[in-house]
Amino acid sequence: MIRITYITITYNAEAVLKRTLDSVLCQDYPKISHFIIDGASTDGTMAIIDDYVRRSNEADNGHRVQVTSEPDKGIYDAMNKGLRSIDGSYVCFLNAGDFLPAPDIVSRIVEQISEKDSPAVLYGDTDIVDSEGRFLHHRRLSPPEHLTWKSFRQGMLVCHQAFYARTDFAIATPYDMQYRYSADVDWCIRVMKAAAKERVPLLNLKMVVVNYTEEGQTTLHHRESLWERYHVMEHHYGRIQTFLLHCWFVVRAVFN
Repeated sequence: MIRITYITITYNAEAVLKRTLDSVLCQDYPKISHFIIDGASTDGTMAIIDDYVRRSNEADNGHRVQVTSEPDKGIYDAMNKGLRSIDGSYVCFLNAGDFLPAPDIVSRIVEQISEKDSPAVLYGDTDIVDSEGRFLHHRRLSPPEHLTWKSFRQGMLVCHQAFYARTDFAIATPYDMQYRYSADVDWCIRVMKAAAKERVPLLNLKMVVVNYTEEGQTTLHHRESLWERYHVMEHHYGRIQTFLLHCWFVVRAVFN
């Protein structure tokens, strides 16, 4: 059976973590691995994680849970630790505060995967929720019918948490530690570039696959994130094309 791996990065996340863990625990699909990479939290995060491990063992649902708690060099260093440990067929980063929208979502995702085709990436839609997990709106940027690495010239059309990478592509593509806030954008582009080079298809799941909490690190450091994302786009799409595209973004924003 296809195994789906979730990696959750935590640091002092006791206020939002439980809904993330509960959304994985309640999944009716048995072949799930959940790696929790904690950055040596000093609040109640580890107590919540320990309780989750206990409940997962009691549920006997076939899920594997693995926990690491130690200091790290930031979120992307923690994500690379996760990549070095993953198993299974596909991996998705489900951060603290974000959660799966329904108990059968993994089953529905797996139903769409053809063992013959084995897409390099599975991608879907995202709903935005507030700090309490309440629905706010659908994500403004929506996935195109046919995603390629060039699609991100128009912005990050697929949320990082709605991007399932085949593990061989994911492991071969560690996060670039030169970026503090936008290494996820760069990572998704590089995974899709590798898929294009190998001529492996990407699969649009055509459904909401994650609820995303707005108040993350990118939101807290919005200006720095935008500037860094601009440099990511320059690197992949060229300086002139990136500049012209951003001029168009400004014009569009003014007239909309």
